[in-house]
Parts: sequence; C-alpha cells; structure tokens
Amino acid sequence: MAGQVVCFGEVLVRLAAPENELLLQSPSLKVCFGGAEANVAVSLARFGHSARMLSVLPDNGLGQAAIDELRRHGVDTGGVTRIPGRMGLYFLTPGAGQRTAQVLYDRADSAFCRGAGAIDWEAALQGAGWLHVSGVTAAIGPDPAGAAVDAVRAARRLGLTVSMDCNYRATLWQAWNGDAPAILSEMLSQADLVFGDHRDIALVLKTAAPEGLEAEGLRRWAAERAFKAWPNLKRLACTDRVQHTVNHHDLTGFLFSRQGAWRTESRPLNPIIDRIGGGDAFAAGVIHGLLAGLSEADTLDFAVAAAALKHTIPGDFNLATLADVEALLSASGLDVRR
Repeated sequence: MAGQVVCFGEVLVRLAAPENELLLQSPSLKVCFGGAEANVAVSLARFGHSARMLSVLPDNGLGQAAIDELRRHGVDTGGVTRIPGRMGLYFLTPGAGQRTAQVLYDRADSAFCRGAGAIDWEAALQGAGWLHVSGVTAAIGPDPAGAAVDAVRAARRLGLTVSMDCNYRATLWQAWNGDAPAILSEMLSQADLVFGDHRDIALVLKTAAPEGLEAEGLRRWAAERAFKAWPNLKRLACTDRVQHTVNHHDLTGFLFSRQGAWRTESRPLNPIIDRIGGGDAFAAGVIHGLLAGLSEADTLDFAVAAAALKHTIPGDFNLATLADVEALLSASGLDVRR
C-alpha cells in the first residue's frame, strides 16, 4: 500500500441554493467545488496522506480556480490536464425537514468527458500505490466509462491497490443508455476494496436482494455475493442510514472481509448541515485506516466518525483533520476546545 493515492474523476462546480431555499427562489447561489473523487482526495490529504487528483479540467478561469482549491487543501494536482472546453456543474437544492434534497447535473460534453479517454495510464499511475475510482465517472458517458475501465485494469496490472465506490447514478446512466451492470461489474472485478451495499450488488449482478432481512443481513448478503463474483475483492464497506427527517439521521458502518465482519454502533447525525460528500468522507476514512495499519474495527470506527463530521461541514469537501476525527472518537465531550 506504499505510494501516493491517486483519485481519478471529474472535478465539479457546485451551485447550491442558499440556506434552505428552493433553487433560484432568490437570485443567488452558493458556489464551491466538489466531485466524488476530489472529495476523497481532499479528505486524505487533510489526514496527512499524499493524494493526487487525476482529472481533466477546462483551460480557463474555472479550471484554474478548481486547481487552486485542491492545492489549498494539500492535494497534488500534477495529474490534472487542461484542455479547451467547459466545466462540469451540478445544482443542489438542499433538503429540510420532510423535503428531500435534489441534485441537477449539467456535465454533458465537459472538458473531462472530452479528454478522459486520452490519459496515458502507465505514466499517470507512476509512483502511485493506490487508485480510487467511482462508478459516477463511468456513468457520465461512453468515453469516461472506457477511461474508468482502463484505469482499474492498468492499476491492477501495475500492482496498485484499487478501491471503487459504486456510486450508482441512474439519471446519468439513462442519459446515454449506458450498460451500468456490465461496466460496473468490469470495474468491480479489478477492485480490492468496494464501497457499496445490497442495492449496488443486486443491480450489478442483475438479481434481487432477499426480503425480510435487517440492515446487517442485507449487507452481509451483498458481501457474500460480491466475494463470490469477484475473486480480487478483499473487502466491502458500506453504511446504513435511519432517516428520521432530512436533517436527522442515524449512521451505522459495516465492513466485511473474506475472514470476518465488523459493524459500528449507530451514531446520531442531528442536525445535519450538509449531507453531500458524506459517503466520500466515509470512503476516505476507510482508506486512511487501511493505509495507517489500523485494525478493521478501528478503521470502521474512524470512517463513521469522519463521515459524521462531514455532515456538520457545508460544501462537498470534508475539512476535518485527523485530530478532529480522533477527538470525536475519544468521546472527550462537546465543550469548546481551547
């Protein structure tokens, strides 16, 4: 596991309605950068790891601003290519109470979509020890899907550890009639670590999860099916959310290997400031734990605590540090730290 962690995917501009407003209820939007893989890279960099973003951005002010923001958080942007084109966007209507959040993507024909297929993977993965990818990259279109498959195949061939977050996005797949089960299955076949639950595994394997099982049983079923389907797979990690309102959840973590299974106690998330990026914070927490040599139980506790802190931070990025997560895990109370 030595070497740099490379995160491959599209960096996006997020445009969100302020506070709890509907989109364009007032003529203003809050702007930040995000994207599943960028979120993981930022979190790992803030935990002290060497993280590099591998992406394609437009050769304009938006692309430069995205690079500057990643660098500000310690991410190596040497793997970012600049070409003419547009920036991928997404619009967010935050949820509140009984009203769910809504995401509207505007990513078609972005610089990333145009340029991802031209990456030289042998060169791009030089010096890396770990590659992290997401199914959302494959969902964008045929060229990004081909690039994502090429990336995991190259990483496997070069001996890197490969992690993949399934991140199924139905609207993106449907926009180009992509064969999600086939493409995601090929990516999963190259992965050592997968972030996904029973819904992801059932979709990819074109089966149905059994009825009548509790949260842990469903996820155990998913792990058993995944280990049987993909021999390279060593671990599967996921969470379970009990949603009382949009702003109040309970979060539990699960980690499965071929030798055992672990779960955390349920951690209350109340109030939730910003849910977007919570799954990426969990993924970064698991990767950190494995890189740091923590036990499976401690790795899972760390990941859920990191995800919990992300839910208190506006924006896509989890800005919590290693010390912040460790302080939460120490149960040292909620007094002001001075």
